[in-house]
Amino acid sequence: MKTKEIKYHKDGSKWAEGYLKDGKMDGYWKWYRKDGTKMRTGYFEDGKQVRDWMTYDKNGRLVKKTTFTKSAE
Repeated sequence: MKTKEIKYHKDGSKWAEGYLKDGKMDGYWKWYRKDGTKMRTGYFEDGKQVRDWMTYDKNGRLVKKTTFTKSAE
């Protein structure tokens, strides 16, 4: 079962939100700057980064896209 997780900066503003499954990050996550603007988004599977990850500037424009592939173990 997945549980929603929200983490906060020391000043109380939202820092990150997403889901945990068995204590590991799983599914879609978002990170925010202290001013509330979106900084980064991406997906986890079993605690590992997968799929497309996006990094945004303070104006919400995409500045970087990184694609992670699931490694065979």
